[in-house]
Amino acid sequence: MASGFFAILDDVATLLDDVATMSKVATKKTAGILGDDLAVNAEKASGFVSSRELPVLWAITKGSLLNKIIILPIAFLLSAYASWAVVLILVMGGLYLAYEGAEKIYEFFVPHEKMHLPSDLQVGSKAEILEMEKKKIKSAIITDFILSVEIVIIALGTVLEKPLATQILVVSFIALLATVGVYGLVALIVRMDEFGTRLINLNGEENTISDKIGRFFVNALPWVIKALGVIGTLALLLVSGGIFAHNLDFLHNPFPWLPGLLYEFLLGLLAGLLVLVLVKAGKRLSKRS
Repeated sequence: MASGFFAILDDVATLLDDVATMSKVATKKTAGILGDDLAVNAEKASGFVSSRELPVLWAITKGSLLNKIIILPIAFLLSAYASWAVVLILVMGGLYLAYEGAEKIYEFFVPHEKMHLPSDLQVGSKAEILEMEKKKIKSAIITDFILSVEIVIIALGTVLEKPLATQILVVSFIALLATVGVYGLVALIVRMDEFGTRLINLNGEENTISDKIGRFFVNALPWVIKALGVIGTLALLLVSGGIFAHNLDFLHNPFPWLPGLLYEFLLGLLAGLLVLVLVKAGKRLSKRS
């Protein structure tokens, strides 16, 4: 019995060592998409009233965890029995990401009607703000779902030759990292101004080191948010272009002289503009009918 017990311990140790090694490999493979995930979600989690930032972020985080719970078992089943469906899901998700990126660029260059909220926070305006919150949270969770599919599939691809137990542990670890790590960093970013204000109010003296650091954080936040907005849009187009280039053979960079990153960006932009034109044409047709 003792030998059997130690044999089990040895198997567990071997499995954990294998999982640790493959987790490092999978983390390196998904590092790029995790960076894009951070940029996209930080941009989507910003722009709320200070008191609502953390509740909104928590709502998005819960949606992200639910996404992973849905995606993981489906990914394992599809990988085993219908690998073609994985590619189809990735491409459809890529089209949605490309559309979101192209729409942001379109709204930046083309004048459009913006919603103006009343300056006084009456019941109507509060309800309007909450409705906007819900829409933004829903959009963030949908985007997170698509990025999560990409992360899970890439991580799964690094352990396809490994036993099922190793696959489950490694991919689940990467999925958890994609939620806890990314949204933890997002929370730190969106609360920069609050942290800066606390440093400024740390003592009654003027122009201390804490005051200077606090003012730096407060003044830096608007620039960080703007930068994340730009980076998030670029990330949407790069991720979508990468999905098309890596999963559709006929789109695998037919121009060897063109840098891969630039090609994927242009591919994502073209696909996004095409979907944007189709969506707007569909909306106009529905209005006429």
